[in-house]
Amino acid sequence: MIKIFSEKETIIDIGGGLRVGTKTNRRERKNDWLNEYLVKKDYKVLDKITDFNPDIVGDIQALPMPDNSVDAVICIAVLEHVEEPQRAIKEIWRVLKPGGYCFLYVPFLYYYHPCQGYYQDFYRFTIDGVKYLTRDFRSVESQSVRGAVATLANLVPIFSKRPFFSWLDKVFGKSASRQTSGYYIFCVK
Repeated sequence: MIKIFSEKETIIDIGGGLRVGTKTNRRERKNDWLNEYLVKKDYKVLDKITDFNPDIVGDIQALPMPDNSVDAVICIAVLEHVEEPQRAIKEIWRVLKPGGYCFLYVPFLYYYHPCQGYYQDFYRFTIDGVKYLTRDFRSVESQSVRGAVATLANLVPIFSKRPFFSWLDKVFGKSASRQTSGYYIFCVK
């Protein structure tokens, strides 16, 4: 993501209200590192939920921006909550300028996590699904999030996000396993 903030000016963070919002964000301190990168950037949060206080109210499946108008899009942990993720990716591709960047996170082996009253939890994505969704981009790189052992532990709430299990992945050579919690994906239009 640092590449986006160091090389691009117009950045749309789809669903970012929970990450950077001041009124609704229970995870705000975790993302303080982002503040230094927002200086002198046209950074906007887009969300269809007005309670999250987005800069732009809109649906990822019908983005309210013209074609080829955005330098970069960040879309972290959103596509599993969207009714039509293929349509959402086509919209991201449409609004990105040629050479524009897109940073995504999608879950694969991950627990059910709707947000009561706001959004449902529809999908999980395999690496094959990721490749298919991002097929129109000129360049796509993906990275597994958690190896097999840490992924298994993450499915059990009391073990969730404990670094010990990532260490076990390294010891047993499971860090690059396709049995992962999800994928970070970096795309270039």
